[in-house]
Amino acid sequence: MTEEKFGADLIVDSLINHDVKYIFGIPGAKIDKVFDTLVDKGPELIVARHEQNAAFMAQAVGRITGEPGVVIATSGPGASNLATGLVTATAEGDAVLALGGQVKRGDLLKRTHQSMNNAALFEPITKYSAEVQDADTLSEIVANAYRLSKAGKPGASFISIPQDVVDSKVNVKAIKPLHEPKLGNASIDDINYLAQAIKNAVLPVFLLGSGSSSASVTHAIRELLQYVNIPVVETFQGAGVISRDLVHNFFGRVGLFRNQPGDMLLKKSDLVIAIGYDPIEYEARNWNAEIDSRVIVIDKALAEIDTYYQPERELIGDIAQTLENLIPAIRGYKIPEGSIDYLDGLHELLSKNEFDRNADPNLVHPLDFIDVLQDTVKDDETVTVDVGSHYIWMARNFKSYEPRHLLFSNGMQTLGVALPWGISAALLRPGKKVYSISGDGGFLFSAQELETAVRLNLPLIHIIWNDGHYNMVEFQEVMKYGRASGVDFGPVDFVKYAEAFGAKGIRVTNKADLAKALLEIEHTTGPVVIDVPIDYKDNIKLGETILPDEFY
Repeated sequence: MTEEKFGADLIVDSLINHDVKYIFGIPGAKIDKVFDTLVDKGPELIVARHEQNAAFMAQAVGRITGEPGVVIATSGPGASNLATGLVTATAEGDAVLALGGQVKRGDLLKRTHQSMNNAALFEPITKYSAEVQDADTLSEIVANAYRLSKAGKPGASFISIPQDVVDSKVNVKAIKPLHEPKLGNASIDDINYLAQAIKNAVLPVFLLGSGSSSASVTHAIRELLQYVNIPVVETFQGAGVISRDLVHNFFGRVGLFRNQPGDMLLKKSDLVIAIGYDPIEYEARNWNAEIDSRVIVIDKALAEIDTYYQPERELIGDIAQTLENLIPAIRGYKIPEGSIDYLDGLHELLSKNEFDRNADPNLVHPLDFIDVLQDTVKDDETVTVDVGSHYIWMARNFKSYEPRHLLFSNGMQTLGVALPWGISAALLRPGKKVYSISGDGGFLFSAQELETAVRLNLPLIHIIWNDGHYNMVEFQEVMKYGRASGVDFGPVDFVKYAEAFGAKGIRVTNKADLAKALLEIEHTTGPVVIDVPIDYKDNIKLGETILPDEFY
């Protein structure tokens, strides 16, 4: 006798066929049969404390692995709570597959409990949004949504599943994923065109975006730089592509304000080669405000053109293969001596920090913090960074030498991502410590997930830069209006907060204490929260422009 199977079985079997390791989410009546099935079959279910955070966890899987992270929620607010995580994933190019419960099909057009148009809600913020009407089509819809989420520019896919579809008997087997189509390299004509442009250039520069951070592309870039000494600028999401032995090619990261040595290099360059660059990472209206940069693109998808970003040639195809084919065409190219002198001057500028670190003895200067963290974090450990003033300091000054090990939200700039991302990083990289960093404002957007980290006994160290304000907003308001508005909130004892969840809580007030605390918890197994009162007196300098901006 054939075992009866239901829609829930088809969903779970489909996810197993796609080699999904973790599913993040919160159950509810319209989708609970899937959860019941997961208990018997797997994949491992990670129960979160808020659907938005579950979506962030899935997003981190997409960012770290390149394969879609999976999140599941129930109907109504369960599904709508996914929105912020999915819009962040789609905007920032992270593959996510989201499954949302729905009322029974017969209730879809009625004013019933939790009835709403799920698919319409998510259509503008995902690559794919659909509602299942026939249980036998569940697997094919999952398969299509999964592959679409990671095709081209990755993003989120959403599937709305009515309760009676989940509960229905099915007569088909789960689909197994197809072999992925392999892109070839860009055309030889385009590769030769770029090679000649490089040979004719006085100061070419690589602008590395998020699409540079896959293992294959990173390897190809590193190999290329063994043969030609072309300077490199990273976006925040391209962090870590340049390895330790290639630091002489590295001229910092760019983003937000046009005041970094990398911005000066992009302005000076007579050929910007954008590799895997997405404008959302750092709009061209900032780094090319004068509309005079010569730009050539290497990517797997067409560029989004605008007034400030009009590439003269696009090399479309497998990025790694394109770079490998470029090597023999430019081998032997040398940057002119005059440009080398200019680059040496930029390196000197990169090493200078015009900040007074003699702060209040009960506060830690951001650069002192970064010094200690830099000495502590190993290259194969992960650092996740929330949004706030701290992320500007970290993006500019913290060195990372492996791709997808220093994570930023620099598309949507979404508060609350650091802790959920850190949880996923700890799951995906077992045995490696993870450091998640937030401000005191952003921390409380997702701090309830500390319980999740404790429950899973993850080696997660969450560090809070504490100043009692939404400081990133505060200092920019002061720059614009001479005063701050709407940025103050009350104090929180984060040590007691951590202890209430079963984590270890530590408060430090100076650089030496921070170093001591990080050393003492080296062999701690569970989560740790460190409260660091931070000295933000130099923040106003973060936004000072040394080059003209089109947009502020």
